[in-house]
Amino acid sequence: MKRRLILPVVMILNACVPVTQGGTPSRAVIAESTLPPMKSFGRAAISAPAVSNTDLLRDFQDLSFQMESGRPLPVFTRFEGPITLRLTGAPPATLKNDLSALLGRLRDEAGIEITTTASSAANITLQAVPRSDIRRVLPQAACFVAPNVSSLSDYRTARRKQRTNWTLLQKREKLAIFVPSDASPQEVRDCLHEELAQALGPLNDLYRLPNSVFNDDNVHTVLTNFDMLILRATYAPELRSGMTREEVVHRLPAIFARINPRGKSAARTAPDPTPQEWKHAIQTALGPGSGRAARRAATDDAIRIAVNRGWADNRRAFAHYAKGRLLQGINPVAAQQQYIIADRFYAKSVDTQLHRAYVATQLAAYEIASGNGNRALRILDPNIDAARMSQNAALLATLQLLRAEALDLTGRAAEARAVRLDSLGWARYGFGADWAVRAKLREISELNPQNAPV
Repeated sequence: MKRRLILPVVMILNACVPVTQGGTPSRAVIAESTLPPMKSFGRAAISAPAVSNTDLLRDFQDLSFQMESGRPLPVFTRFEGPITLRLTGAPPATLKNDLSALLGRLRDEAGIEITTTASSAANITLQAVPRSDIRRVLPQAACFVAPNVSSLSDYRTARRKQRTNWTLLQKREKLAIFVPSDASPQEVRDCLHEELAQALGPLNDLYRLPNSVFNDDNVHTVLTNFDMLILRATYAPELRSGMTREEVVHRLPAIFARINPRGKSAARTAPDPTPQEWKHAIQTALGPGSGRAARRAATDDAIRIAVNRGWADNRRAFAHYAKGRLLQGINPVAAQQQYIIADRFYAKSVDTQLHRAYVATQLAAYEIASGNGNRALRILDPNIDAARMSQNAALLATLQLLRAEALDLTGRAAEARAVRLDSLGWARYGFGADWAVRAKLREISELNPQNAPV
């Protein structure tokens, strides 16, 4: 079983109580009126920076021959031949379009022959069920994929039995993906991308990967160029199910030379392996079930491990980001320092622009709460394109709502109003229900000291 964990990265903004101001249309007026139509993204135009074939060879092995728990996978597995997928349950209206766009990308970018069908004999069943049903089975999962089942009831019966044990597979023939039917459109789409990618290919996640959905930090929410290269290699004609690690590794150099010719001369990286101790610390800090003291101790452990191992990559940055989140509500100044440190480490790589956009929401919120609109704009403006290009509507809406408040602080009320209205269409896709959109609007408006009670 592979699952997308409930490990959030979008910030929680804490603010004062708002008050309606005169002069410009208030946030309250927008919050109480009919929201604009939902916006949606078209076909993703993912940037494709050069990736070293040496790195791909290492990462493919670690992704494809090991479970996230650390258990080794004895043989390589994939679907053999054309793949069919059926959609069942109660899928939200947006899921069909998002599925169609993803399948088109998989065919074009990864060379995977995958089509939809209504037949119960489909290789992959994508079932949309209430999130409460998923939580009753796996309390910490937002969605998950399991082999040799075709429904959630089937999985309940087969759970912990040999047929749902990934390590016993010799090839993939039938599996099911379970996504929430009542989550925001973006959350459903994010689950779709990650779980379908794992249904087709690697079962592991690696925190060291800065540009991939195969990473439990949940920063990337749609498949990246790196992910497509891994999946294209997975379905290369030189490979087949049942091969050993040695047999696959023997063929990979020629495969990557063919599908990624730019990778021959691309710069290599040599990241230190991520110990289970660090993974556990991050899960404790950001996952459910731990008290505040345990979370803070866990973030300190994650930072200590990163420092001791000499990391200066996205993992070091993420540890500081996690600590900032935990300090946010009790010591905003200390939290701000952690976000600044996180941004400094993220800035070391061109592959972490999206990560910096997340941190920018935190840094800009602090400046807005301090009444520094111009500083907030300098932080926000370089990061909006990263959110848009990555098709992260929740992040894009958050950045735009923050920008609107910063514009108000600098006296640019008309521009602020236009940005705020534009953000709401993205917020409807990113946050879902109208009440959630209005709550986010109020949450961010409360940061602005102009809205403080008189």
